[in-house]
Amino acid sequence: MRRSLRVNLARHVVLIAGAAFVVVPFLWMFTTALQTRAETYTNTSIFPTSWHWENFVKAWEAAPFGQYYLNSIVMAVGIVAGHLVLDALAAYAFARLSFPFKNAIFVVLLAALLIPTFVTIIPAYAIVADLGWIDTYWGLIVPRLADVFGIILLRQFFTSIPQEIEDAARIDGCSRIGIFFRVIVPLSTPAFATLAIFSFLFAWNDFLWPLLVTNTDEVRTIQIGLASFVGRYGTSWNYLMAGTLTATIPSIVVFLFFQRALVRGIATTGLKD
Repeated sequence: MRRSLRVNLARHVVLIAGAAFVVVPFLWMFTTALQTRAETYTNTSIFPTSWHWENFVKAWEAAPFGQYYLNSIVMAVGIVAGHLVLDALAAYAFARLSFPFKNAIFVVLLAALLIPTFVTIIPAYAIVADLGWIDTYWGLIVPRLADVFGIILLRQFFTSIPQEIEDAARIDGCSRIGIFFRVIVPLSTPAFATLAIFSFLFAWNDFLWPLLVTNTDEVRTIQIGLASFVGRYGTSWNYLMAGTLTATIPSIVVFLFFQRALVRGIATTGLKD
């Protein structure tokens, strides 16, 4: 009994330490956002010592954050929708269909995960430039509508669904497309939620690709807006932290909304080879 108590106590200590490691940077960001510019250079406390809520309003007015938010939302929604549709169709083909060189193509996809983004980003930029999509939503969204990680994630989940369920639906007269949308998709909600969260976080926090393909505030995303905010206003850390804090809110909301489905998706994906 005492050993079990010690184990539980040690486990909770580790969990509390890990939670503090995650929460403290956000607390420091919140504290800095409420300080004056002079206090950001002298105050070392991680707890608020002053409450300048107007910093959030000034940061919002100092740059077109409303437009940045809109651009990021459009880009993130487009990329998430593309991943959920295109990745799912490709994953189902690899999981259930038979076609020539299926295993070889899947191995190539796995190998593509090992290729650094910096190797492919220049050819991708050249293609986008030739299509005239620089500084457009098309340039932000279309090159990233599909994702190898999403295909592999969903493929592993689809293979864990018993084949007998599909056979029963086929006996009842359901077509291949009907099986996918009426059987596979409803049973794969945790996997889709997991993919949606990762895709949203990837799109919302992406910096390099929007930096390359956007030139004006009409198309720039929130991450690029924060970077230009720093360059324009020097080291106004209080305004920067206020803008950064507001930029993290959508990611936190999405995670909290889908966290249960995320845990279920990660726990059940890949259980079957």
